[in-house]
Amino acid sequence: MSNNYRLTLAHINDTHSNFEPSAIKFTLTNENQTYTAATSTGGYARLSHQIEAARHQAKQDKDAFLFLHGGDSFQGTLYFREFKGSANAHLLNMLKPDAMVLGNHEIDAGNSPVLAFLNRIEFPVLAGNMDLSQELTEKEGRLSNHPMLYDYDNDTNCAKVLIKPFHDTQIAIIGITLDQMALIARPDPDTHFINAIETTDNTIKQLHQQGIKHIIVLSHLGYDQDKELAEKVNGISVIVGGHSHTLQGSFDDLGLSHTAYAERVNGTPIIHASKYAEVFGLAEMTFDDTGVCTSISGDNYFMIDDEISISFNNKGKVIAKDEVEALPSTAQANAIIAKLKAHPSIRDGQFCDAVHQTIMSQYRPALTALEEQVLGHIPRDFIHTRLPSKDFPHGSEIAPWVCRSMYKATKTSEPELDFALHNAGGVRQSLSKGQLSVADVLGRILPFELPLVKYQIQGKFLYEVLESSINSATNNGIIGTGAGSFPYAYGIRYYYDGTLPINQRITAIEESHAGQWSLIDPEKLYIGVSSAYTASGKEGYDALLKAHWQQDMQTMTLPEAFVDFVSQHSNLIENPLQPNVYYISHR
Repeated sequence: MSNNYRLTLAHINDTHSNFEPSAIKFTLTNENQTYTAATSTGGYARLSHQIEAARHQAKQDKDAFLFLHGGDSFQGTLYFREFKGSANAHLLNMLKPDAMVLGNHEIDAGNSPVLAFLNRIEFPVLAGNMDLSQELTEKEGRLSNHPMLYDYDNDTNCAKVLIKPFHDTQIAIIGITLDQMALIARPDPDTHFINAIETTDNTIKQLHQQGIKHIIVLSHLGYDQDKELAEKVNGISVIVGGHSHTLQGSFDDLGLSHTAYAERVNGTPIIHASKYAEVFGLAEMTFDDTGVCTSISGDNYFMIDDEISISFNNKGKVIAKDEVEALPSTAQANAIIAKLKAHPSIRDGQFCDAVHQTIMSQYRPALTALEEQVLGHIPRDFIHTRLPSKDFPHGSEIAPWVCRSMYKATKTSEPELDFALHNAGGVRQSLSKGQLSVADVLGRILPFELPLVKYQIQGKFLYEVLESSINSATNNGIIGTGAGSFPYAYGIRYYYDGTLPINQRITAIEESHAGQWSLIDPEKLYIGVSSAYTASGKEGYDALLKAHWQQDMQTMTLPEAFVDFVSQHSNLIENPLQPNVYYISHR
């Protein structure tokens, strides 16, 4: 019996239809001067090249190899808006994953898109806590017993497991997704999701009875819930995760996060690979014969373009229209480029030509026309961060502008409108300086084509909505659904103190009238507007269902409101909005 089971594992997650490279900006310092390096990274053609290279190297080294997707292939760009899931299935087949876990965005529009995806793919989708035992027998397009779906086994209370040969034994892959799926997505009413921790624990015990000790959990729970899973369930060799868009690795010297790659909890390493196909994760692991990971090394790797633009980092300073922005010298720019390329987590932009040509010839032409429709000029970068942070104490810079666009679009038909309220996850990316096109809005920033909903609600329920959605985003005393629930607003501002007892954390909500702020009246009725997603009570917004009335605005969707606003008022964005989020974290 071997005591040295080696595995090379490549992983991606939350790719969200980003088939082409994505824009990326790094911040680097050299000789006490800070610079911004702008380039592109990732995309499916570059992923394919890197994964094939890793697969080939593992074969040369006689190591086992797996390539896993941590869920949320759907949504995100114009590619999904135009082709739904067909392009996703086609291009993922070309990347040849061994398995993918079901993400919440796969089931945004019910079970039918999942079925269409399953019918096209050549790899299994794992959803080990997705219970289809109550699926209607007469229903068209049933998911039950689909050969490409590994769902929940109601007879054994365990996940159906993908088992693969592994040296002289076997390795099992369990796919576990959010058990709060009904709160965050739109599964069919006959589809249920069983407790993630209990299902994983039951399944591992069953596998141990079968003599299988090498067990991977492919998870779409998010980083915090992965850590909870590792703490509460023994016997997991490694967790490969997604959902929270967590970039692991030491990237603080590039102006990005510093989160340990393969952090261990209860002895179990957890690995995540950020978002949008910007990076791929690659881990070299060794296990003993009991399934314990005895060593793991690796990182997430950016795959950057040769074309890199270097500028001085002005830390958000707005450059006047008549002011010439200074540029670094050639020597300074070359020094920064050399420093960036020398970073151990930076790789070049080599790509698979077959994947590239497929994207360009079969899918790219449909997007070009929308890119040619320019809405306006954005004077500087507006950063989107879901939660407030040290660098962005009031949170996202772009979400409040989205709220303002919702407010303006609704105000024309509802003159008594008081506020707009939107969740952070409904905004997908930052807003970059330069020309903004229809394609940028519909494909990257606001890809969810949700109607706006106006409603009348008592002030006291706004206190409930704001606290509940923030608690959900931060796991502050409740089981959250991810940071995407964090609320942004226009027309009101709020104060949250996470250190206070539950139901007391919103210390004030103020409304704006003629530029003056005053406390809202808990008993008074207010008129607000939100997307249909939050208005339906998803992700901690259930108190919106206590509204006196709700009314869909069928003629206006969320992205349409923003498109209209920017096309008419892009010059306004030069002026900063007053903060509407005052936030004290619970930790």
